[in-house]
Amino acid sequence: MNMRRMAIGLMLAAVSCFAADVDGKWTGNMATPNGDVPVNFTFKAEGATLSGTTSGPAGDIKIADGKVDGNNVSFSVTFDFGGMPLTMNYRGVVAKDEIKFAIEVFGMPLELTVKKTS
Repeated sequence: MNMRRMAIGLMLAAVSCFAADVDGKWTGNMATPNGDVPVNFTFKAEGATLSGTTSGPAGDIKIADGKVDGNNVSFSVTFDFGGMPLTMNYRGVVAKDEIKFAIEVFGMPLELTVKKTS
């Protein structure tokens, strides 16, 4: 095996050792002016790529542009909001069994904490 391939393999292994364990189901409540709304996520990380879905009042929606960088995750969700597409950009920090998200909607920041359920 040439040295370059070996070095790349070791770097990839090191990155995956330090990546957060984000795989599985997560749940929480988002505070809105109309009361709390339950929010659920299912995530799967493959290297630095994050895939999954969110489910809530708008149904099941695939996440887009998902990324994992150590304990940091980011992705976006776009859904129909009264005939208009609404995109929510999520940036979160994973800490053991919870993720604290900062969410941007219409340029306004929101916060959401979800707990791992499985």
